[in-house]
Amino acid sequence: MSDQRFDGPRFQDRVMVVTGAAQGIGQRVAERAAAEGARLVLVDRADEVHEVVAEIGKQRSDVVAVQADLETWEGAEQVMQTTLAHFGRIDILVNNVGGAINFKPFTEFSEQQIAAEINRSLMPTLWCCRAALPTMVEQGSGVIVNVSSAATRGIHRIPYSAAKGGINALTASLAFEYAEHGIRVVATAPGGTEAPPRKISRGTPTPSNETEKAWFQAHIDQTKQSCLMSRYGTLDEMVAPILFLASDEASYITGSVMPVAGGDLG
Repeated sequence: MSDQRFDGPRFQDRVMVVTGAAQGIGQRVAERAAAEGARLVLVDRADEVHEVVAEIGKQRSDVVAVQADLETWEGAEQVMQTTLAHFGRIDILVNNVGGAINFKPFTEFSEQQIAAEINRSLMPTLWCCRAALPTMVEQGSGVIVNVSSAATRGIHRIPYSAAKGGINALTASLAFEYAEHGIRVVATAPGGTEAPPRKISRGTPTPSNETEKAWFQAHIDQTKQSCLMSRYGTLDEMVAPILFLASDEASYITGSVMPVAGGDLG
């Protein structure tokens, strides 16, 4: 690839799909990408995604909301078909859906709880990659940015850790398999993140006794202790690397998982 100049909006007229866009990291990715010219499809299963689209839509018209359950193949396929119907292509996919539900020692997890963590934090990324890749292959270009986690090395959320480890493996293997089609696949691994109060609950149960409170606190303490900077990151500190990897500035990076956790390598 020839030398490039980066003196304008990085995503001008690029079609970007952002999942988990109703709040937190996904919402901030959408806001910042819109400011840099992206044409956006914002996805969430919560109604609040329409509020995000309405706010961004005050400044630009090329932003679309899609409500879908990305824990299913049907939901992922719906998103990509809607994107193609509106914009005719998929340039960038940011897979941001996920989040630990329960925080306790592994042997305290039930079969159903383990399955729920995998369905929440691995399957949406797996399904969305599968749904978007045929279009990217046909185009001969595309970027997938997966949001993993530094919690691949952590305590009291082992099924979540396993799901995010799966995303790391998916990222590396897809990059290997699809590089010949002009597609880059990369990931970030955020650590603890300071964010506004959640609009939509993860479904984490309120600790009912001192033991459960201690289990929950232990994962927070471990997260900060594993971070060399001894603090949580801000939303913007998490989002900037995602957008860098999505941009042409990262055109020679694929198959990599970038730790974004104050020195915690996960």
